Amino acid sequence: MNSIKGEVGEHLLSNMASRLCLVVDDSAVVRRIARKLLTGMGLEIVEAEDGRDALEKCLQRMPDVVLLDWNMPVMDGLEFLISLRQCEGGNAPNVIFCTTETDVEHIRSAMEAGADQYLMKPFDTESLRTAFAGIVYRQ
Repeated sequence: MNSIKGEVGEHLLSNMASRLCLVVDDSAVVRRIARKLLTGMGLEIVEAEDGRDALEKCLQRMPDVVLLDWNMPVMDGLEFLISLRQCEGGNAPNVIFCTTETDVEHIRSAMEAGADQYLMKPFDTESLRTAFAGIVYRQ
């Protein structure tokens, strides 16, 4: 089992190399932790502190993956996702909601708006790897 897990991890890392991930969270601490974990997976990281900032960064350079918080000032995660999906090229990024919102209604709303994965906070390396593996192998 560890051998298979190791092979999946190696495959994941090789597939993630040179991909751009936009980490969107109003918490600098969460962004810093996500950056450290995702950089270790071979991703190039760009950060945004709210949905408006994230949308501006997407218009400058569309990311491959977005790790997205729900509750943020200025523009929340759901508003950002709806706006992103309406932009030219906005259907391309894989979006992983990463939030403390755990009720079924939030999850349903996120998936209907175009989220690819839904990850609960707090996250760790293994949960991020699992979420990212789900999007890597679907492409």
